[in-house]
Amino acid sequence: QVQLVESGGGLVQTGGSLRLSCAASGSISSINTMGWYRQAPGKQRELVATITRSGSTYYADSVKGRFTISRDNAKSTVYLQMNSLEPEDTAVYYCNALIGTMWQNYWGQGTQVTVSS
Repeated sequence: QVQLVESGGGLVQTGGSLRLSCAASGSISSINTMGWYRQAPGKQRELVATITRSGSTYYADSVKGRFTISRDNAKSTVYLQMNSLEPEDTAVYYCNALIGTMWQNYWGQGTQVTVSS
């Protein structure tokens, strides 16, 4: 059993910053790509950023230059530093991890990020 537990969401004003964390625990052989997705009310879940085990990153155009994804393989944890937040960033943010030789897909429970104007 694998669990992904997110933390760090909250309410922030426009231009502010938040740092999300997601720690994986359980029967983990190896964690491959980790990432963050978000879902705003009435919208589909969208990719925000991903990071491979070796540290290669990908960002959605909407967050490039403002968000930074990183990971600590020893702690099985992925982070999302979010700067210059905008009301459009308001959403539930979900952690995702592809784990094991079969690249099984796991999701966290989500953490709310609200940016007030």
